[in-house]
Amino acid sequence: MGKTKNPKPVKIISSLISQKDEWIEMGIEILMEKLGELDFKSQLLPFDFTDYYYKEMGYPLMRKIVAFLPLFSREELVEIKLWTNEVEELLSQNGKRRVNIDPGYISQHNLILATTKEAPHRPYLSKGIFADLTLIYEYGEFRPLKWTYPDYASSTLRGIFKEIRMRYLKQLKEWKC
Repeated sequence: MGKTKNPKPVKIISSLISQKDEWIEMGIEILMEKLGELDFKSQLLPFDFTDYYYKEMGYPLMRKIVAFLPLFSREELVEIKLWTNEVEELLSQNGKRRVNIDPGYISQHNLILATTKEAPHRPYLSKGIFADLTLIYEYGEFRPLKWTYPDYASSTLRGIFKEIRMRYLKQLKEWKC
């Protein structure tokens, strides 16, 4: 019989998508109030893999990926997602989001996103939140799965997540001391 143990803490990441960089930065500032100092912030990236958000948020859209310095327990992802939904609502105008915030975490083995959308590959966590296994780390890189969104499967985002993972692993070594 295997003995239970708590998993290692994880690095919280978030994708922020908007028409305007100033709205993304506003979202980042609010996230930092609760999630702590940033460990990583990407440059402004075009968001052009899908038109899914255009009706609500307009066009063209941009994105930044951020990672937070403090490590968190995996269980906290549910509350973080519920809170980021509130932040999206706070930043909305006339019932439409100005910023889309997608939190998740990076562990040694994968990138998990939190979502409210059910699917066969998304186990239920709690409070209406599901875990989306988005990327797995093997053979020295993040690898997409058949259900991975095309933008997350791109070499640009996978490179960003690899950089964040390297920072996370260094942090884990220091955490063990």
